[in-house]
Amino acid sequence: MMNKILIANRGEIALRIMRSAREMGIKTVAVYSDADRQALHVRYADEAVHIGPSASNQSYLVIEKIINAAVKTGADAIHPGYGFLSENADFARKVKQAGIKLIGPSPESMEIMGDKLSAKAAAKKYNIPLVPGSEGAIADEQEAKRIAQEIGFPILIKASAGGGGKGMRVVEKAEDLEEQMHRAISEAKSAFGDGSVFIERYVASPRHIEFQILGDTHGNIVHLFERECSVQRRHQKVIEEAPSAVLTPEIRAKMGQCAVDVAKACNYIGAGTVEFILDEKLNFYFLEMNTRLQVEHPVTEMVTGIDLVKEQIKVAKGEALSFKQEDLSISGHAIELRVYAEDPNNDFLPDIGKLKKYKIPQGTGVRVDDGFEEGMDIPIFYDPMIAKLITHGENRKEAIDKMIRAIKDYHILGIETTLGFGRFVMQHEAFTSGNFDTHFVKKYFNGKVEEEFVEEEAEVAALLAISAIEKNKKQIEHKVVGQSGYSSWRMRSRL
Repeated sequence: MMNKILIANRGEIALRIMRSAREMGIKTVAVYSDADRQALHVRYADEAVHIGPSASNQSYLVIEKIINAAVKTGADAIHPGYGFLSENADFARKVKQAGIKLIGPSPESMEIMGDKLSAKAAAKKYNIPLVPGSEGAIADEQEAKRIAQEIGFPILIKASAGGGGKGMRVVEKAEDLEEQMHRAISEAKSAFGDGSVFIERYVASPRHIEFQILGDTHGNIVHLFERECSVQRRHQKVIEEAPSAVLTPEIRAKMGQCAVDVAKACNYIGAGTVEFILDEKLNFYFLEMNTRLQVEHPVTEMVTGIDLVKEQIKVAKGEALSFKQEDLSISGHAIELRVYAEDPNNDFLPDIGKLKKYKIPQGTGVRVDDGFEEGMDIPIFYDPMIAKLITHGENRKEAIDKMIRAIKDYHILGIETTLGFGRFVMQHEAFTSGNFDTHFVKKYFNGKVEEEFVEEEAEVAALLAISAIEKNKKQIEHKVVGQSGYSSWRMRSRL
């Protein structure tokens, strides 16, 4: 039985999980920090528990506070969402020890796939294509030079732990290797507490393709096709779509089987994502596995019709998957834009403030997953994502057209956002043709279209202000002249 779930997260993903749980007749518990006292997920949940100060290392990242909140409220299970403790094996282990079900994979699976080297070793057992490089962590500079000469420059130095581009260095020539290796090790130690690095051949024009997988406790594992995630800034995704514009059915089938094999290699249970890079010749290589729900999971839901959160919950309850691989198919095309409180014209730096105007787009094939409303502040303590804007169409062009319309209908005033950047991408020939890679931002974006978008938003703001003034003026005149029982003197005194 699973009657109550605590969501160990905040914002849009907490709300998104709660909605699916409510549809299943399961009660929900929210946790919140000082900064999130008035957050939508706190108001939506059946119960809410305060877990500390605004800083995540004093609230959402404190394992004991999360588990204590679950015990206090009698929650049967914990859903970690993404980020925070979602891929923390120690957390998974302590949740199990507390007699609570974690809606996610085992701590052992997290440990295998949480380290890029052990993940590569597991994938190698199933003969899954790997980027040529070192077998394990690099012990010294001489070994690094030897391996670099074998695979050829340019090479990529990568941190074994973590992600997000930290501890990653591209080395174009041998004389730069020593310095870049020291920098990568230092950054990896600082970011992850682990200075282990390894070397791979650098794929110059890669596309980032990932496959959604689901596994149950009965040995069944399926993939729910791919997501293209190549439009990125600072090695982090901004736009995702499903399916990819370049995969053939044959390549899709091969990559999908490899994704299933990676999941088998670590006895995976629940929802996870297997990531690949694809070179210009459509050769694919295993990159890593994320042992959690992904930010971009809605595009998969839109093209498959499957609620991934509900499937996660069913698996955690011990149910077998209700479908087989041959039952799954792709219906239409979906695109997601991450709407960040960032200034694309200023290297995508966060731009916090109050949402003076917040109106989401609507219509057939438009979905908005968010956790804010007009008048709320964007807190400085967390990831600056405001919402995820998703569109679905019969084909890729229709999905793009809907996205352009939805971006125009999405009105946010008070902060800079990535909406204008999203429109720039949707209208760029490289994107519409499908001929792009992970260097899209570096190659094409210069901020000019964004400036036009900002001017348009300023014009909208001015019109809204004028409209509000006129509306207020008419209301005052109506009250003064038309309401019986009130003299104009009395009305002026009330105003």
